[in-house]
Amino acid sequence: MCKMTKILDDILRLSVSERILMVEAIWDSIAKNDEHLELSVEIKQMLEDRLENHRKYPHEGYDWNEVKARIKNKSDA
Repeated sequence: MCKMTKILDDILRLSVSERILMVEAIWDSIAKNDEHLELSVEIKQMLEDRLENHRKYPHEGYDWNEVKARIKNKSDA
């Protein structure tokens, strides 16, 4: 068994909330080195479109804390 397979097996034994926390920690570690992260033209355009939509309709949607709470509530059910 290769090392990555073992790591993945260990991760999949965690609860959903623990895996979400792990993903957040991994993403935070990637974001610290975001100067090395290249975005495609399509992704950049999608982000620009979403930002423009948010500026037009700032009260639509959910903030990040609401989204996390909904995910956590689903995983605890």
